[in-house]
Amino acid sequence: MGTLALLPVATGVPAQASTAPAPVQWAVLGDSYTAGVFVGDPSPPLGDAGRDGCDRTTGSYPNLVERRLAADPPAGREVRRTDVSCGDATIPEIDSARQTPVSPVRPPEAGWPDLAPQADRGELSASTDVVTIGVGGNSLPFGTLFTSCLLAGIGRPDEATPCRDAYEADGTPLDPESIHDKYDRVTREYATMLRNVRRKAPNAKIITVGYPTIVPEDPSGCDRNDPTELAVHLKGVGLLSVTRGDVAWLHEVTSHLDAVIRAVTELSGDEYVDTATSSKGHDVCRPQATKWVEGICGQAASYWPDHLAFGPLSLDCSDGRKATFVHPNAAGHAAIAAQVEAAVRKALG
Repeated sequence: MGTLALLPVATGVPAQASTAPAPVQWAVLGDSYTAGVFVGDPSPPLGDAGRDGCDRTTGSYPNLVERRLAADPPAGREVRRTDVSCGDATIPEIDSARQTPVSPVRPPEAGWPDLAPQADRGELSASTDVVTIGVGGNSLPFGTLFTSCLLAGIGRPDEATPCRDAYEADGTPLDPESIHDKYDRVTREYATMLRNVRRKAPNAKIITVGYPTIVPEDPSGCDRNDPTELAVHLKGVGLLSVTRGDVAWLHEVTSHLDAVIRAVTELSGDEYVDTATSSKGHDVCRPQATKWVEGICGQAASYWPDHLAFGPLSLDCSDGRKATFVHPNAAGHAAIAAQVEAAVRKALG
């Protein structure tokens, strides 16, 4: 017998490496229109130690998109969502500034602790595949504009435009910055934010999400006496409402904001999701069954308050309504979710 016959024969076959694709890392950044606020259950739940005052909910469009992607994974890849969106977030608080949350839902006795910029909390890195961003309104800030328009509308006829007249000149006593200065500042802030997000997540597809049609272009159908639209009753003051002339101007403002977001996004080579066009006819002045945006008072989950302090105003709602202060409802988030899902699938190619 030859000596080679005495050597052991290797019969084992090397194990095959796993072929399962790596999960998609999706970071969600944004303000209350992204977080969901009163739509669905709080996420994390009430009483959870992880609550941070940002008012994210299970009914938000990022949550809905995640469920759809889990049911039908893009290219067979699991999608892992990291959602750090936060109510009241401004553009700089996405990439560079700390934020102190303002949730009215069971705040700690000492108030909510401040949070790191969302890009840091979302752990953006070279491994991040997709980033969606919905922000800009609080940098105008739209809430202050709206409050100014409520106050300016006292005793004014429908066709008057006291709010527009003030902001297109030198601003108002509540907000001395003119609307044109605001547009310029927001443009600079948004461009800087996108550059910083790109630096932190160099391999990610960045998708920005615009704002839906909040108020109608033609305000003739708006009821100035209806709190489920754009009116509010204040004790000792009476009814406050935005004139129809200023409603039309507020539509111009939100349209201009969306145009800024689209232009900066496309100049940066990123993807913009237009939610305004698809939501025409579903604004705050529509019937409850049709609207995608709740009014100053509207339908919300039971845990959400029926009163809310906002600047110089204390909003008190009645008849079972909650202080929704012009935010998307469940139907609005469902509609946005369909568009964002399509954009994410396209980004993953």
